[in-house]
Amino acid sequence: MGERCKLRFIGGPARFVPVALLLLALATRLVPGPRTVDDAYITFRYARNLVEGRGFVYNPGERVLGTTTPLYTFLLSGLALVTGSQDFPMLAVALNGVAGAVAVLLLYHLGRRFAGPRAVGTAAALLWAVAPYSVTFAIGGMETDLTIGLILAAFLAHLSDRPLLVSLWAALAFLARPDTLIATAPLFLDLWLARRRFPWREAGAVLGLLAPWLLFATFTFGNPLPVSIAAKSAAYRLPPVADLLRLLQHYATPFFEFQVLPPLGVVLAFGLYLGLAVLGGRAAFRHNPRAWPVSFYPLTYGGVLALVNPLLFRWYLSPPLPVYFLLVLTGVWTVSCDIRRWGNRENADRATNPPAASLPVYLLLALFTFAALGLTLNAWTLHPDHGPDRPAPEMAWFQLELLYREAADVVRADAQEGATLCAGDIGVLGYRTGLRILDTVGLVTPQAHRYYPADPGIYVINYAIPADLVLDLEPDYVVILEVYGRRGLLPDPRFQARYRLLEKIETDIYGSDGMLIFARR
Repeated sequence: MGERCKLRFIGGPARFVPVALLLLALATRLVPGPRTVDDAYITFRYARNLVEGRGFVYNPGERVLGTTTPLYTFLLSGLALVTGSQDFPMLAVALNGVAGAVAVLLLYHLGRRFAGPRAVGTAAALLWAVAPYSVTFAIGGMETDLTIGLILAAFLAHLSDRPLLVSLWAALAFLARPDTLIATAPLFLDLWLARRRFPWREAGAVLGLLAPWLLFATFTFGNPLPVSIAAKSAAYRLPPVADLLRLLQHYATPFFEFQVLPPLGVVLAFGLYLGLAVLGGRAAFRHNPRAWPVSFYPLTYGGVLALVNPLLFRWYLSPPLPVYFLLVLTGVWTVSCDIRRWGNRENADRATNPPAASLPVYLLLALFTFAALGLTLNAWTLHPDHGPDRPAPEMAWFQLELLYREAADVVRADAQEGATLCAGDIGVLGYRTGLRILDTVGLVTPQAHRYYPADPGIYVINYAIPADLVLDLEPDYVVILEVYGRRGLLPDPRFQARYRLLEKIETDIYGSDGMLIFARR
């Protein structure tokens, strides 16, 4: 691509592009305000216990690694110590605003290394700056932007031929989330193939950087990997191709096309994106043969998740999107250059003087970018129906978390010191009540694992709570969505004998008949 359609870029205005992207990314992550998702509160409680001197624990005195992101936990703890504030939802928004803005700048620079034209990186960075799959989890308190930023930093270092920096970013990415191995491991494979010998120095650097955490986690928890990975795989029931279908839908609608296109239009759009991504990957390989691990990342990430088939939480869909944007936009640029070449064969045949990118090439890329931007902004709302009345992505939905906040206040008003609370979703409840939590999924309560896989007959949706699990744990309070216990826990006469309904909060989320709060008789 670079040989056929070289780029002439006017230097003056281009200097302000990174600044504009940075400011845009910060604005989209700070304006909506916190809309924190339940899983983020689990990490917040670990961070709060660290700051208050209780150690890296969820329940004081219980050594269980229930968060997948130790790096993010330590960063939040450090911010809390520096600022003197323990408002972790706000600290997370601030941290994620910076991390997201850096990730956007990295994507901007990666575009030049990956594809050649600066315009491609600019377009990808612009779209990612406002993408709901980035902004939602930044304001949701998750580690998503930090994780993606570290992956992009590793990709940029790889394409810049700086292997020791790849080691640094790969190690930090693993500490941000273990699934980043899907992105970083192929980088070392490429280094191995390029050198025709194993990259011992770089592998040693990764192990050296990870050694303090690996040793600490192994001696403290018995395993450096969080128990949540195995717990979720056992507790949730999904059809064997659930993730494959979800990922295909995701790659078919990266700009939320489903909101405006009919089903046939979505299928046609997917065909278009797939073709453009293939063209973009081929062009990137021609520009830099070492770009193949980057180009294959959306495919390898989707393939691994489809094979493992975990419950696909929304934030699992974010990591491959920045590179997917790059591939598609590189494909658009390639097609634009080809069209110009076909329209001007005389210039295209001059091997010693390749044609420079002309206005029509930029116009085609701009038209595609602004169409994608319009679709993306259509997935935002100026006035959300809950939470702060500020512009936010429509998918930044946290109505369930607001209900759990109500339930936590009910329990806290009734509970005595030392009481225990049992729940399937433990984030808000654990953070807000401060009680000892018994977790029916098994994220922080390992004894729950032996009750799964559960009887398929008790499932109404993808999760259900076995009655024996709650009865054996003997909590003082139980808070669940009715649908979690409809066929297993709630009709069990032993449960009915031991627990009374303290309060019911009306809701039909997930088809549930309310959120139920029980107290032990």
